[in-house]
Amino acid sequence: MPIVIAPQDVELTIVKILVTDDKTKKHLESLGIIPTGKIRVVSVNGGNAIVVVKGVRLGLNRDIATKILVA
Repeated sequence: MPIVIAPQDVELTIVKILVTDDKTKKHLESLGIIPTGKIRVVSVNGGNAIVVVKGVRLGLNRDIATKILVA
């Protein structure tokens, strides 16, 4: 499921990242958003998400948040 519909305040595992742009994919990797990585959704508002990855809060816009699949 995409992180925009994932449960909040639960540690989830990133299953797949559907971003096709290499620049964006490398940027997400540098932030720690990689398959098998852990992520926690803090809040979702209008499709935009605030998540915690490796103890750091990140804001993700709707385009990116819908392309990160978690389980």
